Amino acid sequence: MKITAEIVSYTLKRPFTISRSSRTKADVLQVTIEKDGKTGVGECSPTSRYGESFESVQAQIESVNGKTFDRMQLQNLLPPGAARNALDCALWAIEQATFPYNFSLPAKIQTAMTVSIAEPEAMADEAAQYVAQGAGLIKVKLNGEQVVERLMAVRAAAPEATLIVDANEAWGNIDIAGTIKAIAPLNIAMIEQPFPTGDDDALLELQSPIPICADESCHTADDVGALVGKYQMVNIKLDKTGGLTGAFALEQAARSAGMQVMVGCMLGSSIAMRAALPVAATAILVDLDGAFLIKDDVENGLAYENGTILIE
Repeated sequence: MKITAEIVSYTLKRPFTISRSSRTKADVLQVTIEKDGKTGVGECSPTSRYGESFESVQAQIESVNGKTFDRMQLQNLLPPGAARNALDCALWAIEQATFPYNFSLPAKIQTAMTVSIAEPEAMADEAAQYVAQGAGLIKVKLNGEQVVERLMAVRAAAPEATLIVDANEAWGNIDIAGTIKAIAPLNIAMIEQPFPTGDDDALLELQSPIPICADESCHTADDVGALVGKYQMVNIKLDKTGGLTGAFALEQAARSAGMQVMVGCMLGSSIAMRAALPVAATAILVDLDGAFLIKDDVENGLAYENGTILIE
């Protein structure tokens, strides 16, 4: 069993800005496993927010190089996170041999198209471009400033689209109850991670007409118990769960707790987006536009059309 890892950099079509940072490129780690005459490739995005770097993730991968293991054994070799994600997805690719694996997938899956933080007019322009391309689900990145103004601008540019909001932990110092009351008439379908992880006990007191989704506060199935009463939905990302195997476990735990499921992604290529499709197929919301946001995707990448991912 041989493992190789390579850092790959993708230029973004436009700057991608969230509450914590702004980026013009997406750096990922692509991992190849050769096992029993078969080859599988997985991709991960080390995230400093979770204490990861390319060096630390590569060290984790190298720690298991030369060993022989299957997916289930891998769960005990490495902790959840980017390294285990890339290895897990590469092993899935070997097991299943060809896409779309042995899963029942629809012919197409609607995905959110992401509007980055900018001035309201610029955000409205980006949303209008997505609508012109046929998008029906738009994810709006926000920080704690101009929340209402930015959402009003996007709603005016996309009057028929479903809007979801991602605060990336940036609403800790604003009047969240008042803000939600102000944006509720804009028909927002979901608000993602308004408070920083560790400060979200305040959500226990919040009576929100808009569902609240956990992202940074939810990595694996073990986190679900602490989310009940605060969140109504969880955002499953393979880089947090440690791969598709962990994603299935989180999905089951969330549904058992009465919570809805969405599937998200980091910026990356179709290798990463494709690996998440088996969970996305039954999710209430899907945000897998990472490959759409880069300029030069991998060969035979996913096809995006009218705000959907077309399944081969």
